[in-house]
Amino acid sequence: MAKLMRRDLKWRMRRFQNLEIKTRDENENKSRRKMAADSSAKSENFVNMKYENSSDPTPLKKLRTENDKPHGEGEDSESLGEQILDIGEHYLVRRSDNSWHPAEIIQNRFNELENCFEYYVHYDGFNRRLDEWVQKHRIMNSRFDMTEQHWKNKENQAVDLLDQSERKITRNQKRRHDEINHVQKSECTYCHPPGKEIYRCGNISIYEVDGSFHKLYCQNLCLLAKLFLDHKTLYFDVDPFMFYILCVIDKYGAHLVGYFSKEKESPDGNNVACILTLPPYQRQGYGKFLISFSYELSKAEGLIGSPEKPLSDLGKLSYRSYWSWVLLGIMRNSKGNSTTIKELSEMTSIAQTDIISTLQAMNMVKYWKGQHVICVTPKIVDEHVQSTQYKRPRLQVDPTYLRWTPPPKRVHSKSGKK
Repeated sequence: MAKLMRRDLKWRMRRFQNLEIKTRDENENKSRRKMAADSSAKSENFVNMKYENSSDPTPLKKLRTENDKPHGEGEDSESLGEQILDIGEHYLVRRSDNSWHPAEIIQNRFNELENCFEYYVHYDGFNRRLDEWVQKHRIMNSRFDMTEQHWKNKENQAVDLLDQSERKITRNQKRRHDEINHVQKSECTYCHPPGKEIYRCGNISIYEVDGSFHKLYCQNLCLLAKLFLDHKTLYFDVDPFMFYILCVIDKYGAHLVGYFSKEKESPDGNNVACILTLPPYQRQGYGKFLISFSYELSKAEGLIGSPEKPLSDLGKLSYRSYWSWVLLGIMRNSKGNSTTIKELSEMTSIAQTDIISTLQAMNMVKYWKGQHVICVTPKIVDEHVQSTQYKRPRLQVDPTYLRWTPPPKRVHSKSGKK
């Protein structure tokens, strides 16, 4: 009996000890979990405080979501954050046709307008004419292994469409190719435009070319002008027009600088249909020289001329500058004598509407009793002459070097726009 009691007491003591150990372990685990939770909360509060003081508008939760994405998700380069891709590495890039193709990064740059990096890529197996700048959202975030077998096979099968079209040459294409590339070479004997030289002063020369006699040359000239004039619409119907071509002369011949065309018979009284100075010779006075020459032809014909409307912005500035220079010069030399708009038009061959618009821009004309009247004093004229808007042309036409007679009047005429 005593043995049973001792055995039962030992069992109870052992059970109590095990229960006490278990309780102590559970308390320790709870304490550890609580300490870990407190530490995590403090860390999160610190990050949030740092985020609130920064200028990055990206929420913390969004950053965690993007960083916690498993590998393979978010294949666009947005998942790379601000990481700059390495030059010389290969990535899968989405082309303009939404197809993915391996490409090598050649160069990078920062686009300040878009506030992002751009990469100049070369698509493997394609012609370098197809290289382009792409943004990071068109690039996958993982480097591409060019040793993969399935892409090797595709690379061998990839053919540039442009090169493919060049290889498939038909008989007609071959004939045209031979006509262009196998022309017998010879020395060019045309050192100046066709037609008649009607003006030569120093190294400046002007040729008159009839569109009906030199049709091909005038058509090519119009096509050349179309490269720099957006509003030009007619190129082939050159018969009703005369072309006046300005050239600079040197030991090699006459070099085209610019030209203007005019209708042989203009019902609207236009002395210029199209005017152009080639870009390499702009801002050197050749444009105003052509304008001045067109009015010298109008004076020789005894007609009042005006450019064909509407004028472009640059054309309006050039004409307005020329008109103001001519009119101010005449009024300055009039020495206080009264001059009418009609008299100015007859002396300069400038249309009255152009004179009125020019004087209105200088606040020198008033509308009184149903007509426009010039209201100026010598002091006002001198102020305009001394202003920065008054610009003396760099090149001026000398009428004594003009060798030209007006053509005879024609009864039937065609009209168009050159």
